[in-house]
Amino acid sequence: MQAFDGLGMHLGSLARLSKAKTRSISPENPTGEKGKGGLATEGTGAASARELGPGWKISPSVLIEPGEGRVLADIEGSGAIQSMWLSGHTVRDGRKTRLYVLRMYWDDQRVPSVECPLCDFFASGWGQFWQINSLPVAVNPNSGYNSYWPMPFRNRCRITLENRDHEPMVQYYQINYTLAELPADLAYFHAQFRRTNPLPYKQPYTIVSDVEGGGQYVGTSLAWGANSQGWWGEGEIKFYIDGDEHPTICGTGTEDYFGGAYGWNLQGKYGAYSGPFMGMVQVGRAENALPPQERFCMYRWHIPDPIRFKADLRVTIQALGWQKGGKYRPLQDDISSVAFWYQTLPTRPFPALPDHEGLRIA
Repeated sequence: MQAFDGLGMHLGSLARLSKAKTRSISPENPTGEKGKGGLATEGTGAASARELGPGWKISPSVLIEPGEGRVLADIEGSGAIQSMWLSGHTVRDGRKTRLYVLRMYWDDQRVPSVECPLCDFFASGWGQFWQINSLPVAVNPNSGYNSYWPMPFRNRCRITLENRDHEPMVQYYQINYTLAELPADLAYFHAQFRRTNPLPYKQPYTIVSDVEGGGQYVGTSLAWGANSQGWWGEGEIKFYIDGDEHPTICGTGTEDYFGGAYGWNLQGKYGAYSGPFMGMVQVGRAENALPPQERFCMYRWHIPDPIRFKADLRVTIQALGWQKGGKYRPLQDDISSVAFWYQTLPTRPFPALPDHEGLRIA
């Protein structure tokens, strides 16, 4: 039997022995080296540990200054990120988490394969806490962000967090990974953020359009701000695969794609839910706003049903409501998204992120 590489962990593989090495990066062990944790003499907890000395939670977090891009992890070798936990960003205002930009670079690429505001990466696009109980993403009280997306790398992994706010941020984090030899058929994790506010009239919203290479699409997260009264989720999601002029996959409605039906309507109210592969929550309205400016977060993970492509992929979704006479009504809503996929390298450069005002959550 072929030796187990220690990757792709699940209940059925937990008993298998492997030569893979377990490592973890945090502010208490910023390099992840074996036997190098808990040695800090300075840090955000130094004052609290002044009577206890070294080894007593001296560096549990880092302070990231305005405009700074802090390297959270820089790993050399072959292996995979297996889980991540981040928190601390919501102490002052959770809405600012969209001003904290997470980036990941694989194998010395100059362009990131992941570029996403922190809250959106964890399907919490409006910055407010809501419990998420899914397989690859969990958000727990109070805004403990957890990722279980497997993220392989062959030569190097670099993870950074940029503070685009005007104030310093305190960040706690734990990045757990394994060092192991990778099978040849493992592709690289990607995540791309976009926002359009407002969506131009009669124009579909583009979730992703610049994917080039072979791979599989594995998830969609949407943060939707309704700018009109009434139902907003009648639009179809469409997947254009390998040069499609017309989509190969065409959905039947926004709530249908996220596993719901008939407007998520339960006795006149939206029915929120969070499951292993899909979820939706209504997160209120813009600050000081009157109706109808309602906001929603949704996620759909294509774990049992990835969408495979050989050369390219484009994904769009329509914003549609209803008007009198039983006619569809094109909407001009505030829509943000994160597309998640795996592909071969190189990564094509992403569109530029919106500026400070374009990211800001009011």
